[in-house]
Amino acid sequence: MSQIPEKAREIAAAVRGGDISAVEVAEHYIARIGAVDPSLGCFQNVRAETALTMAKRVDATISQGSDPGPLAGVPVALKDNIMVAGEPATCGSRILENFVSPYDATVTRRLTDAGAVLLGRTRCDEFAMGSSTEHCAYGVVRNPWDPDFVPGGSSGGSAAAVAAGLVPCALGSDTGGSIRQPAAFCGITGLKPTGGRVSRWGLVSFAPSMDQIGPFTRDAADAALLLQILAGQDELDDTSAMAAPPAGIEALERPLNGLRIGIPEEHLSADNDPAINAAVQEAADVYRSLGCDVSTVHLETTDLGIACYYVLGPAEASSNLARFDGIRFGRRASGKDHDLEGLYCASRSEGLGVEARRRIMLGTYVLSAGYYDAYYTRALKVRRLIHDEYARLFTQVDVILGPTVPSPAFRFDTHSDPLSMYLCDKYTVTANIAGTCGVSIPSGTANFEGVSLPVGIQLQGPVLGEDTVLRAAHHFQIATDYHTAIPPITGSS
Repeated sequence: MSQIPEKAREIAAAVRGGDISAVEVAEHYIARIGAVDPSLGCFQNVRAETALTMAKRVDATISQGSDPGPLAGVPVALKDNIMVAGEPATCGSRILENFVSPYDATVTRRLTDAGAVLLGRTRCDEFAMGSSTEHCAYGVVRNPWDPDFVPGGSSGGSAAAVAAGLVPCALGSDTGGSIRQPAAFCGITGLKPTGGRVSRWGLVSFAPSMDQIGPFTRDAADAALLLQILAGQDELDDTSAMAAPPAGIEALERPLNGLRIGIPEEHLSADNDPAINAAVQEAADVYRSLGCDVSTVHLETTDLGIACYYVLGPAEASSNLARFDGIRFGRRASGKDHDLEGLYCASRSEGLGVEARRRIMLGTYVLSAGYYDAYYTRALKVRRLIHDEYARLFTQVDVILGPTVPSPAFRFDTHSDPLSMYLCDKYTVTANIAGTCGVSIPSGTANFEGVSLPVGIQLQGPVLGEDTVLRAAHHFQIATDYHTAIPPITGSS
């Protein structure tokens, strides 16, 4: 078998050029998953036969003299809350264990139209509610840097699969950091696009005003390629943005001279692991060497983000998940002795995990009579404050540089207190609240609890500012080699 390139764009070029076949690529990754994934648990299912059929179709298209698309033969994994017609979409929950997608998500269709090979579905925290992928009903996902550590969440399966070389790229969803945080924990690139940049049609909703689909890749250039394919208005999603398409890979090479980068003083907290703050400062030096104007700025609403998010997010989740009652939708509890209320309670208790139930109850509480104005209405006002502060700051700077998360990955079962888990998203939730974009990129490793683990930095941009943040990420990755680090996993390659 020919040598398989690591990057999505390199695979597509090699397949189109006849250097390798799409079938060879698919077989390589299927074998790799078989060797490595049993120790990691990234995949909910692997569609080997279907993937090989798709790969054969790509090869046949090329043999006929046609171009199968910019992702010719590139294997892609999908988070298990993105629909593929005729296949299960469990969202990591028992309550959807028998659900089969009735249609393709828009992103699924755009990937296949571009020549991608859909390799399988990856595990996630139940209904994308979590920061560690410990809350998946079908099993935890382990970090390929050390299996005793979490990969982050909620898109931990997608992130760990890319980091472990089980797939060159994958899709996740990000409602409060669920792409960027696991990307940081696993040492890869994770892009959260602007709200509305990528269609949400076929994404099972958690909090629709903040949900966004985005890619995990090895580097920023692949992220730009995936975004160019995924982005664009969709008549099936009336929240999708009417905007010019992203520029893609070609625009990444433009120099950074004069780019204004701001580092929020509030993000360099003494509560962060020292390695996190050191990585941000080192990145600032790299950007200065590339001709950027780097300065200290303020995001005074930083400390309001978690409280705001954990009112708005659960409120929307409570409304969205009300349909899964075991009667209209979702797994019905066994037994014949239930009255109607008892059937509701039993079905939801059996079908939903502890974190999903916690957020549903919290959301129902803040929306209830007597508490709506005290919590939900106030959170909406705080949301406006956060949005407006971001808007003002982006008149002064082009990119915000800071940590993705306050620390490297943590060990399993060490964040049993929900608040400590929620605070992992302190620096990511505000982009979802404000509707802006952000990318996490690797910025080295740190010795944390005696283990070498990745450290990530976050670059945030204004609404529809993906071209700028990806260009900044790309030049950082040219100047450094942090994104080339490979985790010490076992298994044949």
